[in-house]
Amino acid sequence: MFIYNITINISEDAHQLWLKWMKEIHIKDVMKTGCFFKYKILKLLYVEDEGHTYSIQYTFLKMEDIEKYQKKFATSLQAEHKKLFGEKYTAFRTVLEIIA
Repeated sequence: MFIYNITINISEDAHQLWLKWMKEIHIKDVMKTGCFFKYKILKLLYVEDEGHTYSIQYTFLKMEDIEKYQKKFATSLQAEHKKLFGEKYTAFRTVLEIIA
């Protein structure tokens, strides 16, 4: 099994709207792709950066799932995020393998 992890730092002024949008719209849209079977929203504690930092983790079974997501869905979903929150966030993405 694998995790697609997105770490996002969102500015204080956009934080509440962003979190609401993530819970009510964006994550549901990502899950509708069928590429992932569960997700978690985690908040990083004791971060020295300004704003709020989160880790959104989507779990998938095989590498073909993330490849499908990246080819068919990622560009449009990330563009929507960028359109709504512009320069209010920074993000980086990683793919992790679950070992134990």
